[in-house]
Amino acid sequence: MLEKGPDELQGLWESYKATGDERAREGLILHYSPLVKFVAGRVGAGLPKNVDQSDLISFGTFGLIDAVDKFEPERGFKFETYAVNRIKGAILDELRALDWVPRSVRSRAREIQRTMAELEHRHQRTPTEEEVAEAMDVPLDSLRDHLGEIANLGFVALDELLNPSERESGAMGEMIADPTAIDPSGSFEKEETRYLLADSINRLPDRERLVLTLYYYEGLTLAEIGGVLNVTESRICQIHTKAVMSLRNRFMEPAYR
Repeated sequence: MLEKGPDELQGLWESYKATGDERAREGLILHYSPLVKFVAGRVGAGLPKNVDQSDLISFGTFGLIDAVDKFEPERGFKFETYAVNRIKGAILDELRALDWVPRSVRSRAREIQRTMAELEHRHQRTPTEEEVAEAMDVPLDSLRDHLGEIANLGFVALDELLNPSERESGAMGEMIADPTAIDPSGSFEKEETRYLLADSINRLPDRERLVLTLYYYEGLTLAEIGGVLNVTESRICQIHTKAVMSLRNRFMEPAYR
């Protein structure tokens, strides 16, 4: 970020919030603008090539502006945390409006998720890939190819992919990031939601739980996680996709009911 001392930054916030000073507002937006590039890079990882990075940055900039306008410094929350959620939300909203996910991939993702939900209901645990493949009557390699195809659309896109018309109170990635944190936007203030998420993550198979932990908590890249687990980056994508689908099944009403 553009360097500003704490006192100068606080002065900008005070000036903008107290008087609506446009110069102070512009200074805040400029100071925090690197956040947009950071979030756009995370969202854009693995997206189809026809989705331009500069477009993601443009979408995210609107989210940053919205965050600056609505942020309440007196509440004591860290602005960066609040802004990242707003930026990510703005990018996802625009991607959803573009309807860039191929219908065939969307349909396949829903079929896999529905099968996983049925198996989990039956066995009262997260199903294995082998069980999902058998239930769908497809070879295991084919199932993994499908998971990889879905994963290649981008991690964050999974939230929109499976249920694009119903965006819950926050993206799954945001919830995984810290299930015990207080979200400044108020999305996850209910203790019940935080407990359910933490419990759901803990009930995942060891490898899936580890992938989520390394990616969301530790901030490792896919390649780095692959190095830790001694598997390929594409395999990590597949594991992550299945884990997120499992989590979503616990937060959504299963389609088969």
